[in-house]
Amino acid sequence: MRTIVLTTMILGLFAGVSAAEPPVATVGGHPITRAELDKHVKPKLIEIDNERYEALRDGLDELITIELYKQEAKARGMTPEALQQEIAGKVAEPTDAEIQKVYDDNKQALKDATLESVKPRIVEYIKQQKAAQVEQDYLDGLRKKYATVVILQPPKIEVGTGGRPERGPKNAPITIIEFSDYECPFCKKAEESVQQVLKTYGDKVRFVYRDFPLDIHASARPASEAAHCAQAQGKFWEYHDKLMAATDLSADKFKTLADEVKLDRAKFDECIAKQQFKADIDKDMEDATDVGVTGTPAFFINGRMISGAEPFEKFKEIIDDELAHSKAAKPS
Repeated sequence: MRTIVLTTMILGLFAGVSAAEPPVATVGGHPITRAELDKHVKPKLIEIDNERYEALRDGLDELITIELYKQEAKARGMTPEALQQEIAGKVAEPTDAEIQKVYDDNKQALKDATLESVKPRIVEYIKQQKAAQVEQDYLDGLRKKYATVVILQPPKIEVGTGGRPERGPKNAPITIIEFSDYECPFCKKAEESVQQVLKTYGDKVRFVYRDFPLDIHASARPASEAAHCAQAQGKFWEYHDKLMAATDLSADKFKTLADEVKLDRAKFDECIAKQQFKADIDKDMEDATDVGVTGTPAFFINGRMISGAEPFEKFKEIIDDELAHSKAAKPS
């Protein structure tokens, strides 16, 4: 019995030695571990993974398009090139109203240019847009006709909600977690995309807001604390929306907003003074850093990262892709 115990202890000691990874560098005898290195470059590695996936996905889409044209052309007894020319021939010429609208919408960028001087460029632009849409609609039809299933998976990062406020049902097929800063101008810009996403997808989206107040923004952390204090009284989202829309993030403004959403001011003021939610904000920032966040806003859509104030179309691309994968994964 004693021999077994001693043997187990010895094996445990050797297991510990073999499990210890050698350092990747030493400085004056101080070791730098692989774990430290991985953590330090994690944001870059995530970016590289995303870029690699985008390249793979673009290439896959090209191969799928080639194969769809091949199969449809064979079914119709023609060449893929002839089929593509046929589709291109379905693109309608731009109307005068369409040309005028593009001109009017871009007057500021065109400065003093007359419609006649830029008309050829506008016509070409509209034709390219229409051709792309016609081909996309046609390919969408072919994907259904020739059952096309994309199995390639995007890189994903496991991100927790941190128990933070949520919008939408917990069982929604799409979960979006945002790490943001109330003083960040790009975060305020991204709010337009967020609101459009919530309006467009409704109950298909569960949205979670987490804090990442940057050191360069003096009012960001106090604003986060104010939002938490509003959350304590069940008014987080009302207060959050007003903070996102506000240009003034002074202490007086926090109190004004508290009155506007009808908070108990005495409790709110006490909460602010005591910084009751400092630990929660610190935890958000720690979790954000662990998943590679270095700036704001940062979004994770079912674990797929979007960094920066991207337009609605970027969110839609990922959400639609996730919904398609979710649908394909369900048993028929």
